Parts: sequence; structure tokens; C-alpha cells
Amino acid sequence: MLDQLVPGVHAWLQEPAGPGRANAAVVVDEDGVTVVDTLLGPSQSGPFGDAVDALGFPVRRVVLTSSNAEFSGGTMRFRLAAVYGRRQTSAHLDQPVDPSVLHQLYGDAAADVDEDFRTRPVSHVVNAPVQLTAAAVAVPTTGQQAENLVVAVPGAGIVLAGAMCSFGVTPLAHQGDPAAWADALDDLLDLAPIVVPGHGPIGGEEEVRVLQDYLRACVDARGDATQLRAGPWDAWTAPHHHVVNVERAAMLADGDDGIPPSMLRLVGRA
Repeated sequence: MLDQLVPGVHAWLQEPAGPGRANAAVVVDEDGVTVVDTLLGPSQSGPFGDAVDALGFPVRRVVLTSSNAEFSGGTMRFRLAAVYGRRQTSAHLDQPVDPSVLHQLYGDAAADVDEDFRTRPVSHVVNAPVQLTAAAVAVPTTGQQAENLVVAVPGAGIVLAGAMCSFGVTPLAHQGDPAAWADALDDLLDLAPIVVPGHGPIGGEEEVRVLQDYLRACVDARGDATQLRAGPWDAWTAPHHHVVNVERAAMLADGDDGIPPSMLRLVGRA
């Protein structure tokens, strides 16, 4: 269901939260709607798009916080909207999708992703903060990937963090940098006190600080997931992501920007 947080700002929170079950958001301005992330396949983006249409305004813009399919897979549902994303997102969406990888990553959530699965390309590359509308600002950041976006709504005190925040669900940093991600969360908190994450319930500074602690714990583990210190993340969904995040952090510390072998095993490519 599309929940109104304040007039003009709505969140679509998928429950139960987990891999392949991301959140999305909507900002309504005088000229129409800005959609932030588009969910995975038609079974998710369809109902979400219908709820957006029911608001009665044209969808002018789609902002993608990450190229990962659980955030960008539903772009075809919004065929007439401009698509905003980082250069990395643009490059990834220009490549064909391997449905078998999404099935491995997202399980039953990817059941409707088949050989005909397509995404729309990015039409507007964002490399600096840009005032999208009177209400919404797209802000480049880094961490979950080398290049992410978030959308701030300063007048409402809300940041639509998308892939940059995951509350109660273990994030997946196979293309990102846990250390840089942790540091970038300080800047994210400067944008607004209310945070709509890409996974899990709406939060604020407390939830962001826990995520930050987790990412730094991944770095401190020095490549050994058994050395990941205890914390709230012990009870998070998707604990199998820990080993990928720990390995990725260690590889980057050694100057290796490759995909972690644990990630290749996770998607059946090792």
C-alpha cells in the first residue's frame, strides 16, 4: 500500500522485508510525480504503479538509487517518465539481464523475471546534486555501489535513501565499499532526520548508526566472516550476505576491486 508520510510524500514499504523485496517512494509536485526506485518484476512494480496512477498525477520522473534489479527492475512500468541515475547505473542498465542470476539472488521474489525481462535505460545521468523539482533534490553518494543516488525532500525533513539504507535486512555490498559506505552515511544524515530505506521500516539516526556500525564491523573482520563482531545485525534477515560484505571489504583494503568469490558462489557462478 502507498502510505502518505506527509502531504506530497508517499512510501511503498514491502513486508516482510528481504532480498528482492525493496521499498519505493513517491514525491508529488505541481507538475506531476517523481518515483524513487521501481521494485523488481511486474508482480511488484505493477501494483506499485497502479497505486501511483491512482494519485491522479502524471509520472514525470523516475530516480534510481542503484542499478540493482530490486530497485530498477520495474522501470518499464513507467514508460513515459524520464529516468535519472548515476553513470554506473546507466552502464549497468545498458547491459542484458541474466534472469538466472536474479533467481539465485532473490529467490521467489524473482519468479516473474524471465527471458523477456527488460529495463529502461537512464535518460539523465546525475553527477552532482540537482534540484529535480520544487520539493525534491537528487544527491549523488557512494557506498552500496561506487555510484548511488538518494532523494532529499528538505521541506518534509525526509530523505528517500533507497539502496543506501537497509534496516533489519543485511545489505549486499558486492559492488560497493563498506568503509566508504559507512562514511557516506554521515552526509546522508545531514540531509534529513527521517529516512525511508531501501529495505525495512522507516527510521532515522538510530537505525542509520546501526547500519554504519555494521559496515565498519565488516571492515574490522579483515576478510573472516567468523570474526564479525556481535551486534543487532545478528538478527537481521539475509545473514548469508555477511560473508560477501566482509570479503569485499578485505579485497578493497588489498587494492582488489573484483567481485568477491563468495558472491560468485551465491549466484551459482563459481
